Amino acid sequence: MTITVVSPADVRVRTLTDLVARSVTQFGDRVAVTDETGRRITYAELDEAATRLALVLAAAGVRREDRVGVYRRRGVDFVVSVLAVLRAGAAYVAVDDRYPDARRDLMLTAARCQLAVVDPDWTDRLDGVCETLGWSSEEPVHLVEAELPEPSPEDAACVLFTSGSTGTPKGVVLEHRNVAAFAVNPALPRLLPTDRVAQIANVSFDAVHFEMWGALGVGAELVVMPSLPDLVQSDLRRELRRRRITAMLAPTMAFNHILSEDPDAFGGVRVLHTGGDVVRPSACRDLLAAGFDGTLCNLYGPTEAATAVTVQEITEVANEAVSVPIGSAVADASLYVLDDLLEPVPAGQPGELYIGGTGVARGYLHDPARTAERFLPDPFSGSGAIMYATGDLVRDRRGDGVLEYLGRADDQVKIRGYRVEPREVERTLMGCAGVLEVAVLPVGDGQDRKLVAFVVVGPATGPHEVRAHAEHTMPDYQVPAEIVVVPEIPASSHGKRDNTRLLDVLADHERRRDTFREPATDSERYLTKLWESLLGMENIGADDDFIALGGHSMLAFRMRKRIQRELGIAIRLEDILEATVLSELASAMDRAGAEVVEPVS
Repeated sequence: MTITVVSPADVRVRTLTDLVARSVTQFGDRVAVTDETGRRITYAELDEAATRLALVLAAAGVRREDRVGVYRRRGVDFVVSVLAVLRAGAAYVAVDDRYPDARRDLMLTAARCQLAVVDPDWTDRLDGVCETLGWSSEEPVHLVEAELPEPSPEDAACVLFTSGSTGTPKGVVLEHRNVAAFAVNPALPRLLPTDRVAQIANVSFDAVHFEMWGALGVGAELVVMPSLPDLVQSDLRRELRRRRITAMLAPTMAFNHILSEDPDAFGGVRVLHTGGDVVRPSACRDLLAAGFDGTLCNLYGPTEAATAVTVQEITEVANEAVSVPIGSAVADASLYVLDDLLEPVPAGQPGELYIGGTGVARGYLHDPARTAERFLPDPFSGSGAIMYATGDLVRDRRGDGVLEYLGRADDQVKIRGYRVEPREVERTLMGCAGVLEVAVLPVGDGQDRKLVAFVVVGPATGPHEVRAHAEHTMPDYQVPAEIVVVPEIPASSHGKRDNTRLLDVLADHERRRDTFREPATDSERYLTKLWESLLGMENIGADDDFIALGGHSMLAFRMRKRIQRELGIAIRLEDILEATVLSELASAMDRAGAEVVEPVS
């Protein structure tokens, strides 16, 4: 069936430069951007600096529909540079400054950037890739004579690259109208000029659209902070409160992890979005139970449709819920759930999601074949528009337009001749008491193909309980051949589930099983129990490595506190991170002359 379609009249099509110009007119003296260095720039100053740089770019030959790289540290001048590229009529290609050189060069080369705006001390980093313009908004004003075009809603605004960790990256061309319609979409909780919006996303990822254009489009203050992984490693709760953040988007993988550690981490945030993967119901319950009184929304949308096409406000989650809906259509989005013949499926039946409306991108840069494969004529609009084939399976369970995400259509695999959808297995395993998060992957080929479940569990749950639940609730061909307990499901820099790292975890798990050595001393046995508690794993051996098992500095800090509390040993965090093999750390404890006892409960 066709899901609820909201009239295009509900979203006034604008350019991103129009949105910012309106804020400049209304809120010129307000602070537009604050960064980690302490720099602040008002809307009037942002307008002046971006116009000045746009004139420099135009004088250098940048023209409408050109693509200009923006490769610089996140902060005031990054925002100025992006806006200046748009003012010059071109599209920006934002490169996160933490990307490896090869990835950076691939993006700029694939986009055919002739020029990149860089930090003044980075002008030699792109030798042989493209020309560079080292520029700072704090430089003296230089008058440049050039004409600036007036961007139109159909002009290209940016190129974002997807599939960074696997496969060939695809450059998605997004137009001004695509991003602007999302940034001020009336179906989303309204941002206010008084909001302070956290900028924590990878700037090459589409989550930055909410942060940057959502904030600048309404006159709010964009607060550039450390990346989310860095914030989690320090003290997210403290930093959000110190910077007085009232609106942010937390990628789902990080959202799930943060709330398992600190349910009150987002206290004080007025608008909290999550999106990018499957949200954990228990994470939402924990957040709401901790007294969160802001607006929590689950967003869904591919890069090819400008960040989000559905929204689900979450006010409660039933105890028995094993999933959270991705919601209903945002304004000016047409959502269709179709079968293989592109016919609407009946309500309650699964089908592939197709997206029409203003948010649908132009296509893939320099790739007409792939564009024709995924961007199809929209037979339901009657206006010559296109729709995007997401490859995602969804279901409108009640026929009311609220969608449930079921998994990838191309993830369906055959196990012993039976068709199996890994996401269906994940949802079933989430129904096991004590299971916090699940990732199920097919491994192997042909007759050797099997399902492996990676599970994050609570203290009273282990692989035996998970397997018993699976055997009780699923046919045998759906029961995973292996269940691997992990401390967390790893995420990529884009906040998506990192399947490559999960396969690395499996390979290490299998190596450990082949070379397992029983703990032999009291110290080793104590650490085995402690590590199993911290990492949520079983059968840890004397030769296992804390970092290889998924440990990190936060868990090492907790280990240090446990050792000091239970044994009275004041061991340094640096010592734990250096002696990462269990037997080595046990020896270090023995050398300290400690009397090791069983851990307290």
